[in-house]
Amino acid sequence: MTEVEIFTDGSAKGNPDGPGGYGAVLRFVDSKGTVHEKELSQGYVRTTNNRMELMAAIAGLEALNRPCKVTLTSDSAYLVKAFNEGWLNNWIADGWKRKKEPVKNVDLWKRLLAAAKQHEVTWVWVKGHAGNPLNERCDKLATSAAAGDDLINDNIPEEV
Repeated sequence: MTEVEIFTDGSAKGNPDGPGGYGAVLRFVDSKGTVHEKELSQGYVRTTNNRMELMAAIAGLEALNRPCKVTLTSDSAYLVKAFNEGWLNNWIADGWKRKKEPVKNVDLWKRLLAAAKQHEVTWVWVKGHAGNPLNERCDKLATSAAAGDDLINDNIPEEV
């Protein structure tokens, strides 16, 4: 099974009325020891930080064309804790509720869960803006995507 590292970050200005973007960097080493990397990013017209964090993870996992052993590193404690601390399982068991309130971004959580099930994923949190070069690179990709000309309007639900 191929081992892949995915680093992700999301950025949004004016939550949820401003633009945002995500950035992801995928890395793996082939059998000859050559490091391969791929950058992914996209900007959105109107979004939130959490949506962009989720989209970065989704984009990274969906870019893999076969099951892999993945270490997904994000500076989003929300994303990592949802998997590592069982939040996601509790939300599902409670009908996508969190403390009796609807979980936000259910559309993306469902998509992320489906993508994650295709792989063996280890979720790792890294402190943002703490000098991790790949996290900083993802942040630059996200910020650049949010400022780009090819922003997508994904018609996010009002409850985000």
